[in-house]
Amino acid sequence: MFATQVVGFELMTIKKPLVIEQPKLGKLIHELRTVVGLTQEQFATHLGVTYSTVNRWENKRSKLSPMAMQRIEKFLQEMGDQGQKLLAKYQSN
Repeated sequence: MFATQVVGFELMTIKKPLVIEQPKLGKLIHELRTVVGLTQEQFATHLGVTYSTVNRWENKRSKLSPMAMQRIEKFLQEMGDQGQKLLAKYQSN
């Protein structure tokens, strides 16, 4: 998940971006939200977006911003193994 490269004498960790096909994102968000037992409104509050934004994501009417993707990825990481399994289920190769 992480690549390390030498820059001068320092090691710098570069994180690979999360890649999930757009049609799968709505399903991932819905499953993630239901696995942790959150309503769309509660999930939206956790991510710092509106309820209608989460609803549009789940119904494939809106694309996620890079910031939203980062927040969802962080949410998945905080879930530990359960989040990693969910991510693996939807992640594009």
